Amino acid sequence: MKKQNKLDSLKDQLFDSVVWQRIYVRLLPYWKIIAAAITLVIVVSATKPALAVIMQPLLDEGFTGEKPDYLWGIPLVIVGLMFVRGIASFTSNYLLALVANNMLRTMRADMFEKLLGLPDAIFRQGDTGRLLNRFTIDANTMTSVATEVITVLVREVITIIALVVVLLYMSWQLTIIVCIMLPISFFTARIVAMRLKRINRETINMNAEMVRVVGETIEGERVVKLFDGYERENERFVYVNGRLRRFAMRAATANAALSPITQFFISIAVAGVVAMALYQASTESLTIGSFAAFLGALAQLFDPIRKLTGMAGTTQRMLVAGESVFALIDSEVEPVGGSHHFEQPVKGCIDYKNVSHHFEGAHRPVLNNVSFSAQPGQTIALVGRSGSGKTTLANMLPRFIMPTGGTIYIDGHDIQDIELRSLRAQISMVSQDVVLFEGSIRENVAYGAYAKLDDEAVWAALDAASLGDYVRSLPAGLQTDVGQRANFLSGGQRQRLAIARALIKNSPILILDEATSALDNESERQIQQSLEYLMQGKTTLVIAHRLSTIQKADLIIVLDEGEIIEQGNHHALLQQGGVYASLYEMQFADVVANEEAQHPTQS
Repeated sequence: MKKQNKLDSLKDQLFDSVVWQRIYVRLLPYWKIIAAAITLVIVVSATKPALAVIMQPLLDEGFTGEKPDYLWGIPLVIVGLMFVRGIASFTSNYLLALVANNMLRTMRADMFEKLLGLPDAIFRQGDTGRLLNRFTIDANTMTSVATEVITVLVREVITIIALVVVLLYMSWQLTIIVCIMLPISFFTARIVAMRLKRINRETINMNAEMVRVVGETIEGERVVKLFDGYERENERFVYVNGRLRRFAMRAATANAALSPITQFFISIAVAGVVAMALYQASTESLTIGSFAAFLGALAQLFDPIRKLTGMAGTTQRMLVAGESVFALIDSEVEPVGGSHHFEQPVKGCIDYKNVSHHFEGAHRPVLNNVSFSAQPGQTIALVGRSGSGKTTLANMLPRFIMPTGGTIYIDGHDIQDIELRSLRAQISMVSQDVVLFEGSIRENVAYGAYAKLDDEAVWAALDAASLGDYVRSLPAGLQTDVGQRANFLSGGQRQRLAIARALIKNSPILILDEATSALDNESERQIQQSLEYLMQGKTTLVIAHRLSTIQKADLIIVLDEGEIIEQGNHHALLQQGGVYASLYEMQFADVVANEEAQHPTQS
C-alpha cells in the first residue's frame, strides 16, 4: 500500500512538472515584458534590506551627543527609497497584468478553437457546466496565478537572499539560528500544499456541477414553476452548495493552519536569536544599533517567508486549473477524414451498406446491418418507435456519429474518405430543436459561410419559407434582433427561419429530423409547404412521427430495434397491413377524433 502511495505521489509530481512547463512555455512570447517586470521587482526587493541597513548608524550614532552630518540625509534617503519602490511596484504589477491578460486571451482563443472541433459525442454528454467552467474560472485562475507566482517567487526570494546577507553581516551566529528553522517551515508548507491540491481539484469539479444545476434551472424555469419543482431544484442546489462550502472550509482550514504553524517555528527562531543576542551583548560583541538592525531585517524576513509558504496553496490552485484547461486543449478533435474534396455540388446518391452502431455502455446495438439507397432527388422517410435508431442513422451522414460497422457512400465515395468540411458543405439539416443565435434575423439566415450574401438572397429565402411578409412588417426588418434563443419569435417563426437558413445554403442533400413535430396542426401545414419547396430537387432523409407528412416519400423505411422491418412507398405499406399500416390507422383515428371534437355535428 505504501509502495502504491509513493508511486501515485511520484506520478503526481511528474504530472505537475509537465503542467508547470506547459503553463510557462505560453509565457515565452512575452519574455521581454516579463524581464522588465522582474527587473523592477528586484528594485522593489532591494529596498527592504536597505531600510534595515540604515537602522544601524541611525541608532548607534544618531542618539549620541555628536551627530555626523550624513545622518541628516537619512530621512531624504527613506523618502527616496519609498518613492522608487512605489514606482517600481506599480509598473511591475501593470506589466505582469498585461502579460496575464494577453496569455488569458490567447489561451481562451485556443480553447474555443478546440471546442469548435470537438466531436458531437462530447456535447451529447451534456457536461456543459465543466466546459463553461474551464473558460470562465479555470483559465482565469491559471493565467493570473502564473504571473503572480513569478512576482512572488522573484520578489520574495531576492528579498530573503538580500535580508539573509544583511543578517550575516550583522551577526553570522544569529543568522545560523534563523536558517535552521527555514527548511522546517518549507517542509510543513509542502505537506499542507498536497492536501490543498486534492481539495482544489474537488472544488473545481463541484463548481462545474453548480454551473450545470443553475443553468438547467434557468433554462427550465417554466417547467419548475408549472410542476412545482421548487423543492427538488432547491435540494439539488443545496446539496451542491453545501459540498462547495465543505471544500471551501477544508481549504480555509488548511490555509489557516499554515500561518500559525509557520509562526510557531519563527517564534522558536526569534527566541533563539534573543538568547544569543543577550549573550553577545554581555561580551560587548554586539551593539544596540547592530541588534536593532538585525531585528529589523529579521522582522522583514518573516513576511516574504509567509508569502512563499502561502504560495504553496496558490500554486496548487494554478496546477489544478491548468490540468482542467489543458484537458480541453488536449481533447481529440473530429477526424478530418480523407483527402477527397468535392469541387462541385454532389448529385445526391446515398448508399447505406450494412451499417451498424453500438453506443459505448449500451446493452444492444442501436443499429444492426441497415442497408438502403437513395437516388438523386429522392425522399427517404425513416419511421419507427423512439429509440429505433432513426436519428442515429441520419446523424451518421454528416459524420456527427461514426458507424461501428458498415459503410456509407455519397456518389460512390465512402464518407470517411471525404474531407469533413467538404462533406458537410453538401448537407443541410432542419430539426425540431431549432438553434438560432442571438443577433438579427439576417445574421441567422445568412449564417457562417453565407454571411456575405446580399439582402436580395436573404429576402428570397424568407419569402420561400413564408416568413418574408412578417419580417417586412417589423420596424427593423432584417436587422430585427431575435433575442437570446430566439425568444422574440414564435415556434413556427423559428422553424421557418431555420428553413430559410437551409434554403440559403441550397445543398443537394437535406435532413429533416422531425422538423414539424413540435408544432400544432395548422402551423404544421404551413411549414410543410415551405419544406416541400425546400426539398425540391434534393435528396432528402426525413425522420417523422406524424405519418401524414411523409405520404409523398419515394421510400418509407420502418425501423424497429435498429433493424429494417418494412420498406416501400405509402400505398404499398398500407396494403401490406403491417406495422406502418397500424401506426397510420392509429394516427388517422386520432386526427379524426380531434377534428370531431373541434367541429361537433350540429343537431
